[in-house]
Amino acid sequence: MTAPAPSGDNSVPALLARNVAQHGNKAAYREKEFGIWQSWTWAEAAEEIDALAAGFLTLGANVGDHIAITGRNRPALYWAMVAAQKAGCVPVPLYADAAAEEIAYALEHCGARFVVAGDQEQVDKIADIRDQLHELDHVIYLDGRGLRKYDHTHMTSYADLQQAGRNANQMAEIEKRTAALGPDDKCVMLYTSGTTGRPKGVVLSNTNVIETSKNSAEFDHLRPGDEVLAYLPMAWVGDFIFSIGQAMWTGFCVNCPESAETMHTDLREIGPTYFFAPPRVFEQQLTNVMIRMEDAGRFKKWLFDKYMAVGRKIGPRILDGEPVSGMERFQYRLADWLVIGPLKNTLGLSRVRVGYTAGEAIGPEIFDFYRALGINLKQLYGQTEATVFITQQPDGEVRSDTVGVPSPGVELKIAENGEVFYRSPGVFVEYYKNAESTASTKDAEGWVATGDAGFIEEGTGHLRIIDRAKDVGKMASGALFAPKYVENKLKFYPDILEAVVFGADREYCTAFVNIDLTAVGNWAERNNIAYSSYQELSQHPRVLDTIEAHVAEVNKSVAADEMLAGCQVHRFLVLHKELDADDGEMTRTRKVRRRIVEEKFDDLIAALYGGQSEIYTETEVTYEDGRKGKITATLAIRDAAVVNAGKVAAE
Repeated sequence: MTAPAPSGDNSVPALLARNVAQHGNKAAYREKEFGIWQSWTWAEAAEEIDALAAGFLTLGANVGDHIAITGRNRPALYWAMVAAQKAGCVPVPLYADAAAEEIAYALEHCGARFVVAGDQEQVDKIADIRDQLHELDHVIYLDGRGLRKYDHTHMTSYADLQQAGRNANQMAEIEKRTAALGPDDKCVMLYTSGTTGRPKGVVLSNTNVIETSKNSAEFDHLRPGDEVLAYLPMAWVGDFIFSIGQAMWTGFCVNCPESAETMHTDLREIGPTYFFAPPRVFEQQLTNVMIRMEDAGRFKKWLFDKYMAVGRKIGPRILDGEPVSGMERFQYRLADWLVIGPLKNTLGLSRVRVGYTAGEAIGPEIFDFYRALGINLKQLYGQTEATVFITQQPDGEVRSDTVGVPSPGVELKIAENGEVFYRSPGVFVEYYKNAESTASTKDAEGWVATGDAGFIEEGTGHLRIIDRAKDVGKMASGALFAPKYVENKLKFYPDILEAVVFGADREYCTAFVNIDLTAVGNWAERNNIAYSSYQELSQHPRVLDTIEAHVAEVNKSVAADEMLAGCQVHRFLVLHKELDADDGEMTRTRKVRRRIVEEKFDDLIAALYGGQSEIYTETEVTYEDGRKGKITATLAIRDAAVVNAGKVAAE
């Protein structure tokens, strides 16, 4: 076990005070607004936080109250979380893109008395469900555009509340409540993605957050001069640790983009040194690069291919500290000057010293591409209940097929059924108002069930994740069924955005596929294929031919694994719509809700197993404004080439 944090640093507000003393005039937060970057030092941020904390007291905030925060990533909303803690309250960040009914469940479940809303969109969602919220007293809004004529009886602007706090004589009470914060007190409550049902409120203590932040920061040698881009949902545990926990522990600067649409531009301008992105972001960046290279001239394309080959051969070896000859170093420097350096600059990753991806498996080709650029991209494995970190990849031990070794202070064990268990300083306190689920997830000795099946490699100590334990089953033949293994292989292709494989207790496997509209749309444009909608493009014969070829290639790869050879996809269809969180088919963190998909598209599954060549279907969809509608389509069903496992083994 690692040494605990110093006794004086037992809360986030205590770390803030330390940073003001040590780094007072250094940049703590930046935000781009109207195209201009604005900065706040640690001392300035602390003053903003104190004013808001005092403002909460003027509204009657009591110790232990829950204060919900919802909106896009902005310094003021991060300050609201710390201000809530200074007032003795518990911050509860919510997903900005959550539907009104999802917001209603979380607010009523946690009994939030106050909501800090980013803008009119968030205020409107709360107004729509106001009669369902029996504990809600007041809404504080940050951006007042469009709200001038709203009833302000129970609503106040963020700036006005801060001014009320500055005018009130509340600092003695704020200091008293801050000083009373202990290591076991609640630091934050974060809701799980709700893959299998209603989201659970995960309570994390000050010890959970601070010890995990300390250990992970020391593991990767994070330092005050580092820069991060805060663009992932604030309700996600990773963003809370990166943008609050680690930022407070190390004193690095948190940068907030102007909007989701400008994120990549803002990424290039900031040039973060510490960067996290889910595989989907890295996949999208690579897809965009390959699309542009397809449109490039012959010489540029030749230059790219030649020097990326050099990068793939030499780049990862340099990162891992392996011996590299002088000639190879010269070749890599030339590649860096001609191709790799400009490409990294375009991607906004020129200064990345530590990069992480997690949440889903990342394709080996994608992983190797970024490592070839000299980007120290690594994988980690974590959960909300672990305060993120369970395993991490140390420098020099980076591989695409594992998720690393136990993070500092973490113990691992594998149950007889293959499920991964862990114990660490980051283990959550409880599921709020759900003692039954808490007891079934965490035992008396502090071991937590991850719900994932995996194994620890002998010799290296690296953890390999196979699939969700509940999704691993048997086929009718008794062969092992692990859908995630096949789905991840399918999603490695840029044309495929999402895949869902079925086969438990059945004779063979089938699959739904979502195409990636950006990649396939660009391909269609280059090949003069006209289409008017996602639905039309998804059913184009040449698109189906391409997906069929991808499935056949995946089947060959799956057949090479004797244990999972039975998971080859025999039949598939391309869905007429993207799986969407607003339709309940995915979580807000882009995880497939498998049970809901099976229920919603049961007619399509029946057609896949019924031998039909096509199926007419009607599907309810939710539009951006919340209205419901229906789309209809006739979907083609294709058979895929299946490989004899024995033949592959013989080859």
